[in-house]
Amino acid sequence: MKEYKTNEELLEHLISKNVKIPNKEDALKKIEKYSYYSIVNSYKTIFKNEDGSYKKNVSFDEIFALYNFDKNIKYIFLKYSLEIEIQIKALMANQISKVYGIENYLNENNLDEMFDSNTKCRLIEKINKEIEDDYKVHSAITHYKDKYGFIPPFVLTKVLTLGMVSSYYGLLKQSDRQAIAKEFKVSDKLLKQILKNLTLVRNICAHNDRLYCFRNKAYLSFKEIDKTYKRKDNETNLYMVMRTMQLFLKDDYNKLTKELLNEIKKLKISLLSTSIEDILKIMGFPKNIIN
Repeated sequence: MKEYKTNEELLEHLISKNVKIPNKEDALKKIEKYSYYSIVNSYKTIFKNEDGSYKKNVSFDEIFALYNFDKNIKYIFLKYSLEIEIQIKALMANQISKVYGIENYLNENNLDEMFDSNTKCRLIEKINKEIEDDYKVHSAITHYKDKYGFIPPFVLTKVLTLGMVSSYYGLLKQSDRQAIAKEFKVSDKLLKQILKNLTLVRNICAHNDRLYCFRNKAYLSFKEIDKTYKRKDNETNLYMVMRTMQLFLKDDYNKLTKELLNEIKKLKISLLSTSIEDILKIMGFPKNIIN
């Protein structure tokens, strides 16, 4: 759009593009609540032909259904990624404390020598900045800083973001990375790849970006998880991230897949101009997953 349009004008614009709007009042309420950009602009691509025109019989309702589907699976992935985050942080805190103690562990000599000093120092600076920012905000940071003059690993990891934890893990000595990865019966290399991709998914969920079409060029050695899976390219997709979560969630993984399949089945009912198979293909899911 090159100029401002009211929500009513935006609906008329959709109608002029041959998008069906069975209930204008309901559509207007949804746009007012979530915004035209969030619903239509963000999810319209799969409902369009190669020439940019909308497919036959496209309706606002099915575009919203895809928006709603994506919103709901973000809740699911966020919930279970938080559980994984807790586990990783606990294992890292335990490993660091056991090997380097609870006081002077933030030392570049305690990180992998394969990385240059600047890289290691930048990480330590970021971590110390996080501690500084959380002082007087996070009660545990305040308590340990004021009473003992240092922040032990089990307190530090609680306040670090998953992205920061992922970076920290990646710079640990290989022996430390391996000790943590051993808990999940994977290589330290694969765990590093998983944490990178899971961090991106976690951030998408938290910042309300599109999740179902997730693609990441940070490679994931998926053959270690499923040798039968045929990937179309070297990018990581949402299905692959979901399968890696099984390593951490154990029995809870069945809950994740059940919740996700329920959302897929609900979306299938709402689709007319495209198929659920087209959606699953974008997500990287096997065709028979809902059979």
